[in-house]
Amino acid sequence: MDNVTIYTDGACKGNPGPGGWGAWLTCRGHERELFGGERETTNNRMELTAVIEALNVLKRPCHVDLHTDSQYVKNGITEWIRNWKQHNWKTANKKPVKNAELWQALDAAVQRHQIDWHWVKGHAGDEGNEKADMLANKGVDSVRDDA
Repeated sequence: MDNVTIYTDGACKGNPGPGGWGAWLTCRGHERELFGGERETTNNRMELTAVIEALNVLKRPCHVDLHTDSQYVKNGITEWIRNWKQHNWKTANKKPVKNAELWQALDAAVQRHQIDWHWVKGHAGDEGNEKADMLANKGVDSVRDDA
């Protein structure tokens, strides 16, 4: 099983507003950069999308060290999702889970892999996080240029 390191980030200019996501993947000395964007979105949606896209690009099951600066993503997938699924995608307050379709896509994407989740402080000089942030901003620019 390949060991893959992934750094992901989301960015939004306005919340909601134009947003982008980025992911930097490394495996056995190879690197891959991914990014994309949406014209009208939120930061949380872009954080989730970055992880989904990064995991879905892997062609076979991998051991993944996944680094995100989003507590929302890390806590959601490692802690909150079990209860959301048990309660038919409702929160403890019986309200629909925000971004449920993305959480469901992430839940499907993680099933193929063995993932160790790591939270990193954003904008604190971590090379992988800085690279993912740059890619997320490239994603924002990609949707702004089309406007």
